[in-house]
Amino acid sequence: MQDEAAGAGRHPAWAFAGGALIGTLGGLIGLGGAEFRLPLLIGLFGFVALEAVILNKAMSLVVVATALPFRMQAVPFAEIAAHWPIIVNLLAGSLVGAWLGAGWAIRLKSEALYRVLAVLLVVIAAALLFAHEPDGGGAVVMGPGRIAAGIVAGLAIGVVASLMGVAGGELLIPTLVLLFGADIKLAGSLSLVVSLPTMLVGFGRYSQDQSFSVLGRHKGFVLAMAAGSMLGSFIGGRLLGIVSSAVLLPGLAAILCLSAVKVWRHGRGAQ
Repeated sequence: MQDEAAGAGRHPAWAFAGGALIGTLGGLIGLGGAEFRLPLLIGLFGFVALEAVILNKAMSLVVVATALPFRMQAVPFAEIAAHWPIIVNLLAGSLVGAWLGAGWAIRLKSEALYRVLAVLLVVIAAALLFAHEPDGGGAVVMGPGRIAAGIVAGLAIGVVASLMGVAGGELLIPTLVLLFGADIKLAGSLSLVVSLPTMLVGFGRYSQDQSFSVLGRHKGFVLAMAAGSMLGSFIGGRLLGIVSSAVLLPGLAAILCLSAVKVWRHGRGAQ
C-alpha cells in the first residue's frame, strides 16, 4: 500500500530536514509554514489527505504555541491584551468555523478533499501575493458593521484553517490590518492569539475520527518535523531582510500553485 511504500521516506531525519526547510520559508515571510508543509506531507511523504491535514494541524499548534512567547519582547502581552475586543470578535466566528471545517474534512470523500485542498492552496497563494504586509492605515469598516464583518471573516478563516491544518495567519494578518487598522507587528501577535484556540477546536474535532491515530503511529516523525519547523522558523527570522520580498513572495506563491496542481492530480487516484 501507499503507506508502506512511503515508509522508507518517513525517517525522522528526513522529517526534520523537511520541517527545517519549511520553517525557514515561514520565518522569512512571518508564517508558521503550514501551507508549505501540507503539500510536502501529501506529495513527498505520501500521507493521505485527511492524515496530512491532522499531522499539519498538530505541528502548526506546536509552532504557534512557541511563536507567541518568542514575540513577547517585540510585542508585550499588555499591548496584546489591550486589544481583547478584536480577539473576541474574530474568535466568535473562527471557533465555529474551525469546528465546521474539521467536520466537513472528516465527511468528505478522499478525492473531494484533495480537490478542496488544491483550491485552498491557490487561495493562499493569492493572499501571499496580494495581501501580505499591507499598509496599516485606518480600518476599512467602522461601527457595528465591523463587528459583523469580523465574525464573518473569522468564520471563513476558521473553516480554511481547519480544512488545511494551518494556523491561518496568511488570512488573519491582512484581516487584522485592513478591517481593524492594526499595524503589521501587532497583527502578527494578535493572529497567533486567535489562531491558538481556533486550532485547538479543530484539533478536538479531528480527535473524534479514526484518522487521528496517525499521530500515534508516526510519533517519531511528528516530533522530528515539529522540531525542524521550530528551528527553521528561528533561522528564517534571522535571515529576514536578506531576501527581497519582491522576489520571495512570487516565488513561494508559484510553489503553492504547482503544489495545488500536484495535490489535485493526487486526488484522481483516491477512492
